[in-house]
Amino acid sequence: MISYTFDNTLDGLLTAVFEAFALHEQPEQLLSAGDQIPLFCDRNYQVVTDEEKAGRVWKGLEKRLPKEVIRMLYVSWLSELPELNNALFHYICKVFRQPEGAPGIERNFADPDVLAVTNIARKVLHEQLRMKQFIRFQKAKDGTYLAVVAPDHNVLPLITDHFRDRFNDQPWLIYDAKRHYGYYYEGSGVPARITFADESAITFSLSDGRLDDDVLSSEDHLLQELWRTYFKAICIRERMNPRKQLNDMPRRYWKYITEKQEPRRNS
Repeated sequence: MISYTFDNTLDGLLTAVFEAFALHEQPEQLLSAGDQIPLFCDRNYQVVTDEEKAGRVWKGLEKRLPKEVIRMLYVSWLSELPELNNALFHYICKVFRQPEGAPGIERNFADPDVLAVTNIARKVLHEQLRMKQFIRFQKAKDGTYLAVVAPDHNVLPLITDHFRDRFNDQPWLIYDAKRHYGYYYEGSGVPARITFADESAITFSLSDGRLDDDVLSSEDHLLQELWRTYFKAICIRERMNPRKQLNDMPRRYWKYITEKQEPRRNS
């Protein structure tokens, strides 16, 4: 059995595809750096990520697959699920092994790799939709709007265009507390990816996303209280359905949602 080990980046995975064809072999397993090599592995090849090789593979995919399938492959990668690596690697290899003129494999859901990649992409797109629904912004005194999230999948790259279109004249920051990066929009142009060199100095909490009291605008403090009051007022106890609520709004999102947070003690 042959296995490859890569650095768990998309360029690394695409480089692994390039090397497999260059070496005229098909490894049974694609391992992430640090994974234990299988006991009965005859040879493990260490893939050195090469952007040029990765780019050639991606361009080859763009020639062979419809745009929506290319996007689906990218979306699946944002899942960050370890079980994706093998499925995506074999999926891409099968694309290049298809004879010219043969039907594309992207709709062959009897193929386990195609089915796995497609289902994982659907999970990511589902969470992308939830992020658009559940993100709550707070307004800082300088006029910047902040939202903190911690999604299961790395969906920030998929939602920034939505918020740029919706709030195209307002500065905002959406920050992923789980992955320690965010996108900042100045009110024009393209949202920029940012990180903080020292998260201990930031003016908001990573645990619940709240801006510090001395940074939160006074009008937003009032709006948060009004929103909680409104949320409680429209709740009809006789029609409460906790199971459905958890299905529609999973508990893992609650800590960053205004209407589910307790009022500030000093309010």
